[in-house]
Amino acid sequence: MGSVMPIPLGSPKKIDLVEPAGLSRRSLLARLALAFPAALLPGFFARLAAQLPAPPATNSNASPFTPEQDAFLEELQQATFLFFWEAAHPETGLVKDRNRADGPDPRDTASIAATGFGLTALCIADRRGWQDPQKIRERVRNTLRFAAARVPQEHGFFYHFLNMQSGERALRSEVSSIDTAIFLCGALTCRAHFDDAEIRALATQLYERVEWPWMLHGGKTLSMGWYPESGFLRSRWNKYCELMMLYLLGLGSPTHPLPAETWKAWARPVFDFYGMRFIGSRAPLFVHQFSHAWFDFRGKRDAYADYFQNSILATRVHKAWCLSLKKRFPDYSEDLWGITSSDSVYGYVGWGGPPRMGPVDGSVVPCAAGGSLPFLPQECMRVLRNIREKFGEHAWKRYGFVDAFHPRKNWYNPDVIGIDAGITLLMAENARTGFVWETFQKNEDARRGMERAGFHG
Repeated sequence: MGSVMPIPLGSPKKIDLVEPAGLSRRSLLARLALAFPAALLPGFFARLAAQLPAPPATNSNASPFTPEQDAFLEELQQATFLFFWEAAHPETGLVKDRNRADGPDPRDTASIAATGFGLTALCIADRRGWQDPQKIRERVRNTLRFAAARVPQEHGFFYHFLNMQSGERALRSEVSSIDTAIFLCGALTCRAHFDDAEIRALATQLYERVEWPWMLHGGKTLSMGWYPESGFLRSRWNKYCELMMLYLLGLGSPTHPLPAETWKAWARPVFDFYGMRFIGSRAPLFVHQFSHAWFDFRGKRDAYADYFQNSILATRVHKAWCLSLKKRFPDYSEDLWGITSSDSVYGYVGWGGPPRMGPVDGSVVPCAAGGSLPFLPQECMRVLRNIREKFGEHAWKRYGFVDAFHPRKNWYNPDVIGIDAGITLLMAENARTGFVWETFQKNEDARRGMERAGFHG
């Protein structure tokens, strides 16, 4: 739904409409007309464009929230942190990929990405006093020791899914470049936060042993992964998405760096949604969030874009697109919007828009707003508080929000997913204080990666 047009940077005005598979331009516009009278469409989206905030003059971390709102985020973050404390193995530190939202769960599959979010969660908890400091440091040390010595790796890259007790590969998963990057972001956050020689040495070892050029597999862009049975995946990180953290870590490596030209090698498609132009891809909203959880793009730009402002605009467009679906899904409103990869009535789906992808059915995914808190603080806060107040009996459990729910079908996901909980926790902290950004950017390697990519500001 919505008129979404990809256009190359600096292109002439004539552009082609991008459509979801199986949906013609005519039917696309017809469906949009069901949601809004045609005469109102240009004005509606023009008003949305006019509401865009101005670029920040500085990297000020002044809280945009009232004391009451801040107290709500404190409650949300503490509940979400509890997932990373209880759903992690106390000796290996590996964090479950998912867990029941109401507590104990016998499943034992961890994800290396959830573990990276968990390491960062431990830094936040240490700063905020949510757990005994000695226990937190012990958990961090255990996690880094186990990852360095026991978890199988290929040229420094880890498998996507692991058995949380043994660390062995699970679910015949791939050696994942992006999930390894998320883990490393967590490890480097710990290196910068904790005044602990062993933590610093282990995090450095884990980062510096990664052979980034190996994952190029002879190409100009990184492969998405490698299987021991069949080799490298054909799919590459060659178009804007959550990939920025991956390339910046590789560029910043002091031991096995990526060539500087890899930053220029991936495409940055520009989409136009009723006059609102942003760099994007046919992917869910999380692609505009994940790299921003650690790397601080505020007030900076490279040769192509200000990516922080781009994520603000992409989030604004996503909200507008959700509201344009109100005729079909009456629950969508200023108080309730947001779809990104999550569980659903149908199982796990990568859904969202625009352009529309997946079986969008009126479900709501709390981490869509949670992970966008730094971009649209008040609008995302409005959604999160409404979910807590209106649907909290079913949508809020021991670890905060369930992963997704469908208000009309009365379906509430019984699970919490680690990476979705993680992006909510980290981005809430960044929106409140900028702590994760400030801590992560203390790493010389992170700063070097951004410098080699040409960031300035």
